[in-house]
Amino acid sequence: MTLNKLIRYSLLPVLLAVHAPAWAALERVDDFALLDQRGEFHQLSRYRHVRALAVMAYSAECPSMAGMAEHFTRLAGSFGSRGVSFVFLDIEGLGRERLRALELEMPILDDAGQIVSAALEFGQAGEVALLNPERLSLFYRGAADSGFEQAMEVLLADGIADSIRAPLESGCPLEFPVREAMLAEPPDYVSEVAPRIIENCGMCHRRGGVGPFALDSYLMLLGWSPMIREVLLNKRMPPMQVDSHIGSSGDARHIGVEDLQVLVNWIDAGAPGTTSGEADPLQALAEPPAREWQLGEPDYIVQSPRQDIPPTGVLDYTYEVAELSFNEEKWVRALQYLPGDESVLHHLMTFVTGDGEDFWGAERHTENSTRRFLDGYAPGQDLLREFAPGTGVRIAPGEKLSMQFHYVTNGQTTSDATRIGLYFTDKPQGREILTEAVSTRFLLPPNVSEFPLRANRKIEREIVLIGVRARMNYRGKKMKFAYQAPGEPLREIFSVPAYNYGWQPNFRLDEPLELPAGSTLHVIGAFDNSISNPNNPNPDAELRFGVESWEEMFTGYFTYYHAQ
Repeated sequence: MTLNKLIRYSLLPVLLAVHAPAWAALERVDDFALLDQRGEFHQLSRYRHVRALAVMAYSAECPSMAGMAEHFTRLAGSFGSRGVSFVFLDIEGLGRERLRALELEMPILDDAGQIVSAALEFGQAGEVALLNPERLSLFYRGAADSGFEQAMEVLLADGIADSIRAPLESGCPLEFPVREAMLAEPPDYVSEVAPRIIENCGMCHRRGGVGPFALDSYLMLLGWSPMIREVLLNKRMPPMQVDSHIGSSGDARHIGVEDLQVLVNWIDAGAPGTTSGEADPLQALAEPPAREWQLGEPDYIVQSPRQDIPPTGVLDYTYEVAELSFNEEKWVRALQYLPGDESVLHHLMTFVTGDGEDFWGAERHTENSTRRFLDGYAPGQDLLREFAPGTGVRIAPGEKLSMQFHYVTNGQTTSDATRIGLYFTDKPQGREILTEAVSTRFLLPPNVSEFPLRANRKIEREIVLIGVRARMNYRGKKMKFAYQAPGEPLREIFSVPAYNYGWQPNFRLDEPLELPAGSTLHVIGAFDNSISNPNNPNPDAELRFGVESWEEMFTGYFTYYHAQ
């Protein structure tokens, strides 16, 4: 070895130490996600487009809170444009209305159940945590004083190598009564934990289900408990995240505050299991449920072509057409999907189309179009769809069904041949179910974390709205559905604040909504074409509207029938 090489290799450990990344000694924190007082979605790991996220524990009951909050807001004005985002964290679970009444301009995250407050280890109201979204770690914890300001300056200049902790003397001690009680006496696995797993997770995470593992025993639940805790905190699961304060749909897999408290605190308490001799309730998920036609033999069965699914890889959408042999007009009053292999069928959408139309129909060329959407299949939903009496989806002679399949791989070679059972009415319906596709054209610039968009369409006749569906591609961030009646303010119908391209359910409204003639349908949302979007294949790309998966689209679907 030459002398130069000897010197270079001898200095390598020193160089590695000097140039070690700044995050090496930072304390880890949990990723988390919450909605704020306006229904906006916030997730720590989706703040990667900024250098840091500053979070202040907020308590309206703390006497010194007003002054600390005012100072925190002033710091947001100084550092917000320099790469630090600021939010409050409500640790009291005040609720949406009371949080809005505080009239804070800055986002205040609603931590009902104190799950996130405990995970971030807040001890006092007014305490600040300066977090690293890139590495899920802690830069600073303490008072929002000159030390906090200095820490931000150091971070923006050179970076922070070690987590900084500073005392907080003027705050109010926080209490976590529910958590402390559950840690002292953990929730019972048989009566409290397992039933919640079955209710919230069992539709997919069972033997033969689309979930990547089956939670069919205590040992399986114990083994996956760290991941379960993670996905509950950051709201990856249950999927189809909606804002439960705006509209209501049984198709949304919403998990309640009490369920979250029981599951997370049980895991943190060590996940104790059954006592000797007790039956394991999760054994109910060990056998796939028997699938049968819930309304008896259908009037007509559509057999989709067999799809061979490889064991690994990411699969693009598959489009198929089912030719129908109808010589007369048919009205569908109900339908049921029977997947060939539920473990790989992730979703299926079905439209009625005519000659020369493909799955997308007029949507390829026009911003607004009226279509006949039969319905969709998504994991965790009831396979049977029944329409309201006196309504139905019309299929004319010579028309067909155009279907879009989304498959996922599960490590095994398999195949799927899904069937769709159609149930007809004895006589034509007076109220036809239609779907309004409301979209807009756009040019999406690169590296933008929030690119807002709106689309609208005026309706001429009174309608009864029965469902909505959001459709964007990988860069979709959020979508909200609203309407404005003549002379009235805008009214929100339904909100998907955490859009995920992988989950595209059709949300049937629990309560149909009557919209008067002359109303305008509104779709309000945004894209995230930045590094903060974990689904984004290329934040440097500039994109235009298009219906293919490698393009981007912004379409809201309103399903309805005309009022009599």
